[in-house]
Order: sequence, then C-alpha cells, then structure tokens
Amino acid sequence: MKMNLFFSIMLLFLVSTAALAQTKISLHTDQAKTKINKEIYGHFAEHLGRCIYGGIYVGQDSEIPNIRGFREDVVFALKEMEIPLLRWPGGCFADTYHWKDGIGPQHERPSMVNVHWGGVTEDNSFGTHEFLDFCELIEAEPYINLNVGSGTVREASEWVEYVTSKNISPMTDLRKQNGREEPWEVKYWGIGNENWGCGGDMTPEYYADLYRQFASYARGASYKIACGASDYDYNWTDVLMKKTQNKQHLIQGLSLHYYTITHNWSHKGSATDFNEKEWVTTLDKTLNMDELITKHSTIMDKYDPEKRIGLIVDEWGNWFDVEPGTNPGFLYQQNTMRDALVAGINLNIFNQHADRVKMSNIAQTVNVLQSVILTKDEQMVLTPTYYVFKMYAAHQEATLIPMNLETSRYEFEGRSVPTVHGSASTKDGVVSITLCNLNPNQAEQVALTITGQEFSTCAGQIITAKNMNDYNDFDQEEKVSLQTFDVKKPKNGNLSIDLPAKSVVLIQLQ
Repeated sequence: MKMNLFFSIMLLFLVSTAALAQTKISLHTDQAKTKINKEIYGHFAEHLGRCIYGGIYVGQDSEIPNIRGFREDVVFALKEMEIPLLRWPGGCFADTYHWKDGIGPQHERPSMVNVHWGGVTEDNSFGTHEFLDFCELIEAEPYINLNVGSGTVREASEWVEYVTSKNISPMTDLRKQNGREEPWEVKYWGIGNENWGCGGDMTPEYYADLYRQFASYARGASYKIACGASDYDYNWTDVLMKKTQNKQHLIQGLSLHYYTITHNWSHKGSATDFNEKEWVTTLDKTLNMDELITKHSTIMDKYDPEKRIGLIVDEWGNWFDVEPGTNPGFLYQQNTMRDALVAGINLNIFNQHADRVKMSNIAQTVNVLQSVILTKDEQMVLTPTYYVFKMYAAHQEATLIPMNLETSRYEFEGRSVPTVHGSASTKDGVVSITLCNLNPNQAEQVALTITGQEFSTCAGQIITAKNMNDYNDFDQEEKVSLQTFDVKKPKNGNLSIDLPAKSVVLIQLQ
C-alpha cells in the first residue's frame, strides 16, 4: 500500500515536471553573425481608405493638431515606435498614379478617381513632397513605388530624377520651383506592384523584360526592387531571377506578397468575432510564411548564391472582412490579441531569414488592414500590433543569434501549431529574445540556456490580454498594451520563463 502511494506520488511529480518543462531553447551568442536590417520592420501606406487622408494627413487648416498638415499624434506615435521605413503610394494605387499630378500648389493639382479602392475622388493634395516631408518628420527611410502598369519609362525616369538629381536639368529645376532646393536621399524604388494582377495582369516573362527596360532608365535609384511573386507562385520567382541574372546593376531586391486569410478571399472572417478554431487556423496559416520564404529563397540561391539580391516582403499581415457599416473598399478592420501574435510570428520569421530577407512592410500603417494605428476624427488608438513593433524594435540592426527551439504542439480540432515561436539577437552587449505563446489557454514553461556570454541583469516586457479577441477601441481604456514582465536573473547561463497564454514577450539580458 505504501509502495503504491510512493509510486503514485512519483508519477504525479514526473508528470507535473514534464508539463512545466515542455519548451527548451538554446542560444549560442558566439554564433551570431547575420545582421537584421532595420528595414525588416518597415510599413506600408497606400492611398486606400483613410490611411493617408484622415490617418496621416489632415491638412494645415484642420482643427486636429498637426505639423504642416500631418497628424501630430500619429507623427509622435510612429517615432516612438521607431518606424524605420515607409512604402508609398501603393499597392494597386501605384500603377494608376501619375506623380506629376501630385506636385506644385495643392489647389492647382488635378484630381483622379481611385479605381481600385472605393471609386473615391483623389485630390492629390498628398504627393511626392508631402510624402518625403512626412518621412523626414518621422525619421523613416522612404520607399517609392514606380508606375509600370499604366505609366511610361519616361515618367518613371523623370520621377527618379526629380527626387534624386543634383544635376542641372528640367526635373531639378521643376523640383526647385516647387520649393525643394536639395534632392532627397531616396534609396529604395519599387518598379511596379503586383504586375501579375492589379498592376497589369502580366506574365512573368513579359514583366521581366519590362522591368529591365524600366530599371535601365531609373538611373538615380540605387536599390531597385522588382515585383516578385504572390504567395506560392514559384515560377514567377524563377523567371524573374533567370531573366535578370548577371544584371547586377538592374536589380537589388525582389518582392513577395503574402496575406494571412483565415477562410477564403470571398469570406475572410471577422477581425474581432472569432472562435478558437479561427484562432489556431489564422496562426497556422501565418506560419506558412516560413515555407514561402524558404522555397522562394532556394530558387533565388540557384541564381544568386551570394545572396546579393534581397527578398522584400513588402506586403504582409492579416486580412479580414471590413468592420460592419464601413466602406468595403476602405479595408478598415480592428486589431486584436490574435493580430499581435500574427505580427510577432512574422517578425520572428523575418529575423530567422535575415540572410535573405532585407525588408518587409506590414499592410498598412493607419486605418487599413492590420494597421498599427487607428484614427477617428481627433482621436487615435494604438493597436496590439503597434505594441509588437515597439517591442521588436530591439532587433533593428542587431545580429541574429541562431535559436534551437524544442516545443510542444498546441492542437485544436485538427489544427496543430508549435506552442512557442521565437527569435533572438544581440546588439551593444544586450541579448534580446522575443517569444510568442500561441496557446490561448495555457501558460508554457520555457527552459532557456545561453552560452558564449555572461549576464548580470535581466528585464522583460509582455503583450497579452484577458481574452483572445480583446482589442483597443475609441473612448475605452486599453485592453492590450506593453507591460513590464518580471524575469529572474539567469544562473550559470540558464533561465526559466513562465510564458503566459496568448502572449508576446521580450526578454533582454545584459
């Protein structure tokens, strides 16, 4: 009887111990060698819905506090988040945009119809000068997308010249006439957008030839980005890489677009009213980003083994049905704890592939899709995704530490994902570890081992919520934000972390 009791106690002890040590992570700081570009934490602002007008720009006559027409609250929030790069003017809008309509006195600029997004009239009051002024204000690198779908080689060439040239030329004179004496330093130029779809419905062979023509005349652009594939179109990547092979002066980056769609394109599901099945489905589909980057990178390696050409994931994020009662063409959606996990997973994946991924841009910055900021009149809300970007800023320009992660699986109704997802980096003697617990119901005990460096201090931050579909809204107290996370100091290179359910956590060791 006593022996049976003894074995029962031992069995309970072993089971409970196993349950508390389901995830093991080992880091070797002396193996860190790949830089994580700050541009991996880039953003995307398109002339779509209320992203630009009302979100970023309200005009100097607005009663909303502004700096030269730019919302003061948005400017300060983006600087606080440490936004490194902003892509503009699209998106699908880019291949209908004619840049000369957006320069000169605002009241003299011609209007146009935004055929892709709601059929609204665009007055072009936010153009090249306003965009580049805004980038200087928020201290972000600009990334401009040229019009290939409905534009001309001359139009694209003159835009690059207008922005970057120091020479005496008609475009330089025009820029000075419009109030800008010195050229801007714009490194990144996209040549077309989604040219397999809204950018012209082209074949990869046709676009590759067209790209080479446009790129040849974009002489002031030092980093040229070709329109890459949508999702799993590996043939597009192969054709583009093959047809630009040995043309080092023409191509420095190749884009990739992948959106997390929980259901399908005709019914994407609600951003806030979802169940656990939709939770795990969304996270599972988000993890496909790793497969996409791996397989597209393998094709790129065949033609570019030195990894000279960067993979540019310049559109990514959750895409849900619009909020009820809003314009279907404006793509306005709320942002919950689920979005925070999606952002954390994607950013971890980009970090892990920093040898090939040189930039990414979440779609989009304000009021559109998985935005970091929502605005309504004079009010502003910071979303859970905003706080993830603020947290992950620790990885910008840091060096990737390879992570060996052994974790359990979170399963629900036939879907299975790893319980813990993470990445790590080092910069200026500080090791930053970002971890996501994908299980919405249970905490996870993480045993972390670090070699190659000694640490004397440890600090943490956490993003979590009471419910998996909690979000921040106007006129309400924040439900999801960045909080302090208590972590014990490591002993002999070992650290134990109790990772709460549905959380994104940053651990920093020094």
